Amino acid sequence: MLIIPAIDLKDGKCVRLRQGRAEDVTVFGDDPAAMGLRWQEAGAQLLHVVDLDGAFSSRPQNLESIRRLRQALSIPIELGGGIRTLDTIAAYIELGIDRLILGTVALKDPDLAARACADYPGRIIFGLDARDGLLAVEGWTETSQKTALDAAKSLAQLSPAAFIYTDIARDGVKRGVNIPATQALAEAVDIPVIASGGVSCLDDIRALLPLEALGVVGVITGRALYDGSLDLAEAIRLAQGG
Repeated sequence: MLIIPAIDLKDGKCVRLRQGRAEDVTVFGDDPAAMGLRWQEAGAQLLHVVDLDGAFSSRPQNLESIRRLRQALSIPIELGGGIRTLDTIAAYIELGIDRLILGTVALKDPDLAARACADYPGRIIFGLDARDGLLAVEGWTETSQKTALDAAKSLAQLSPAAFIYTDIARDGVKRGVNIPATQALAEAVDIPVIASGGVSCLDDIRALLPLEALGVVGVITGRALYDGSLDLAEAIRLAQGG
């Protein structure tokens, strides 16, 4: 199972939000590229990046920081936030971003999502962000009436590279990963699942490891790394059976 460090970008800085609230922000650094190198040197095999400004404004906002990250790192990067058009996807692919995360647009424009998966096989991920089981969109500012499970079953037909499942209530507050919901999603679809939201310590990683047999291939962690309650190198060793 991959332990995937997260870098959330806001105004060019590395930040974390609590439960997706833009007003509840903590700044952890003003040099995203240096932060990315820190995680790469600790053993990360993949970096998760979110353009928070892009998610709230529905278009890319931190392009220069993303470009510098790509230039600085040798490991793959997956990127989400504000990706609403095929042109944006193409531009990020040209920039060297390895995988693009579609959230809002995958739910609101399934034709575009289908085209993206067809044009870039193995490089499109669907982000399923749930509040009380219901999907949230537009930077988590709107809640739909569709459940994450229903959306996953429908979107799985497009053969995305993976689903990222985030329990919004646990995001940035270190309450532990929502194991039952993550397991239910992994059992419902034949697509790799990446868990997100709530990681606080090694015990949370340990609790997730049995789900690897069901197709949970990774877990994203942010705040726990930044405040020191989780050591990335230790987590990677645990996930690799060390």
